[in-house]
Amino acid sequence: MKELVIQVTKALVDHPEDVRVLQTERNNHTLLEITVNSEDVGKVIGKQGRIIKALRNVVKACALRDNKKVTVELSNQ
Repeated sequence: MKELVIQVTKALVDHPEDVRVLQTERNNHTLLEITVNSEDVGKVIGKQGRIIKALRNVVKACALRDNKKVTVELSNQ
């Protein structure tokens, strides 16, 4: 799932070389923390948060088939 988040995020931003995703796992819960260039934060969030919500929904759907809980957060640098 981390690779999916990286690929989608890199496609959205102007500075794909600055995209980082930190994966933290605890028990059956995974946190994916996205860090992007400060100029690209708005592109990842989208209008009214639609893009980040869609990304979270896709990741959640992938996690359900593996019986895992995954949270996607956009980090402030």
